Amino acid sequence: MALQRTFSILKPDVTRRSLTGAVNAKIEAAGLRIVAQKRVLMTRREAETFYAVHKERPFFGELVEFMTSGPVVVQVLEGEDAIQRYRDVMGATNPEKAAAGTIRKEFAVSMGENSVHGSDAPETAAVEIAQFFSGNEIVG
Repeated sequence: MALQRTFSILKPDVTRRSLTGAVNAKIEAAGLRIVAQKRVLMTRREAETFYAVHKERPFFGELVEFMTSGPVVVQVLEGEDAIQRYRDVMGATNPEKAAAGTIRKEFAVSMGENSVHGSDAPETAAVEIAQFFSGNEIVG
């Protein structure tokens, strides 16, 4: 397996409930290193750009509202097969269907407020990381 980077967002439902440390502990327990992290208040424009792939879906407006409703924590994670490893520790999008021990099973409020986002492919990860971090902010 190759060392890989992925992008993560701890969503407003996590920051609102002061669960950043608990989620980070699960990330690190899964063998991923947090090589960049910052707390930001996403603007409407940033959220619309980030979730542009969902623009035509009925939940787009609600998603943008949620993601701009409070601070988020954006991260770059690094590790062996980081994209799949993080997707495994996140759990299914619907927390009711997520496996025991996953972030979403333990912390998500609902399918809409599902605590975390993770990249789904290397190309996506590169674009998502570049939206929030410059190279000198990522310290491996």
